[in-house]
Amino acid sequence: MIDTYLVPEKTKVSAKGEGPVVDLGHAGSRVFLLSLQITDIVEQEALDVSVYGSADKVVWTPKPLASFPQKFYRGDHPLLVDLTATLEVKFVRAHWQVNRWGRGSETPMFEFQLSMKEVPPDILKEATAEAKELI
Repeated sequence: MIDTYLVPEKTKVSAKGEGPVVDLGHAGSRVFLLSLQITDIVEQEALDVSVYGSADKVVWTPKPLASFPQKFYRGDHPLLVDLTATLEVKFVRAHWQVNRWGRGSETPMFEFQLSMKEVPPDILKEATAEAKELI
């Protein structure tokens, strides 16, 4: 069961960057809940967070496997990611970009974290069964 951080708790950033590599080898399911939590920010700036995958930790997917919509404010932002169609992906990591505009300092500042929690197969089966009943 994977329950980890793609961006460690309360990471402060002022430039683009990448989080640590996470091994998906022990995942019983290929469906994950990503939770982006922005805890500090200054006005007139934006944060873009994406997740990329790799089979070997060397070559990374040219396009993100998942991306959050651009964020401007503090808050909690969940995103459900299904990687069942990308079995070749064995590792993932987060990538972020920051942007600032307007008056004052041109250096952006964000404090955030990104957690990744595997959705257990039994919960997926229950949700699928409930969805079928609704149809």
